[in-house]
Amino acid sequence: MTMAGEIWEKGYLCVENGRIKELGPMKDGAPFPLPEGENIEVINALGCLVMPGLIEAHCHMGITEEKKGMEGDDCNETVDPITPQLRAIDAINPMDAAFDDALRAGITSAMIGPGSANVVGGTFSFVKTCGRSIDELAVLSPAAMKIAFGENPKVNYSGQGKSPATRMAIAAMLREELFKAQHYYEKKCSGMKREEEDFHYEAWIPVFERKIPLKAHVHRADDIQTAIRIAREFHLDMTLDHCSEGHLIAEKIKASGFPAIVGPDLASRSKIEVQNMAFKTIGILNRAGVKTAITTDHPVSLIQSLPICAGLAVKSGLPQEEALKAITIYPAQICRMDHRVGSLEVGKDADIAIFDELPLKVEAKTMCTLIEGKVVYKDENFNSGPVH
Repeated sequence: MTMAGEIWEKGYLCVENGRIKELGPMKDGAPFPLPEGENIEVINALGCLVMPGLIEAHCHMGITEEKKGMEGDDCNETVDPITPQLRAIDAINPMDAAFDDALRAGITSAMIGPGSANVVGGTFSFVKTCGRSIDELAVLSPAAMKIAFGENPKVNYSGQGKSPATRMAIAAMLREELFKAQHYYEKKCSGMKREEEDFHYEAWIPVFERKIPLKAHVHRADDIQTAIRIAREFHLDMTLDHCSEGHLIAEKIKASGFPAIVGPDLASRSKIEVQNMAFKTIGILNRAGVKTAITTDHPVSLIQSLPICAGLAVKSGLPQEEALKAITIYPAQICRMDHRVGSLEVGKDADIAIFDELPLKVEAKTMCTLIEGKVVYKDENFNSGPVH
């Protein structure tokens, strides 16, 4: 399954220098079209399902490390509600066990960033999921600017006796920040002097250049609409992350033109703003014409549950093909990385997942995971000998 429109019962794929060089269907009885040259490695995936590596569009793995408590939790800088200058790349630890879990689930890319305690939390990074150096894993950084609405900023700062304590304050503080950032950007474009540059507002430049989107933490319908209202006021791009009540205002979201990253529906309804959270949400949004991806929001729900979440979405009404797209090509497009990942096409990164059956099934096993043509995980029972 290429996720680019083609599905072949039998096919082949050639990789060179980490990119897909050639792919196509194979006819019964036809020999495998081996490329010429030495040191050719052949993986026999006969009887398996080959598809692009899965993509997690919103998570906190490596920045909220498992089993490490405060020492491994760098997700939220909870002393200032406005922190655009923070960069996830400075806190992501690729030694976190979640990276290995991702590979075992066929997940080859992830969008990782700060949490939602702050009105403005800082920038996300889009990374590959295998390696020891985050600088080598990062494909795009910064990749998005985190903003948050609703309970999380309220709970964090009202508990400290300062703003924001209401949704009105969250919106007002974000508007003020964007107003100042826009003024800074316009001044920078007109020829700002070096000594006038401000590190805090420099972080906003790719947002106002529309090179990266706002990444809005929104659960409730009213918060979703506030986020849309503010993004429109400043003419900015945005993704609607979580979007738990999106099914209640699907047509309004469609009209906004913003995509939705839905989840973590596998988690408990642990607070008031997620009381209407359900696996049916993504199907309703999808049918309304909203571009949608699925998220685990790891560690809220575990990264390896991503394909299972897609399967549960199918059970609640999302078409099977759309569920597969919601964990491959759609998150690639939403994260602006579809020129490299998300589908099996000539010229794209050879990020490939091989399953023994459809990964939406709970009993499905990942047989092999490749990132840029290199095998980074292989099941002990996977017979990947040469084709005869």
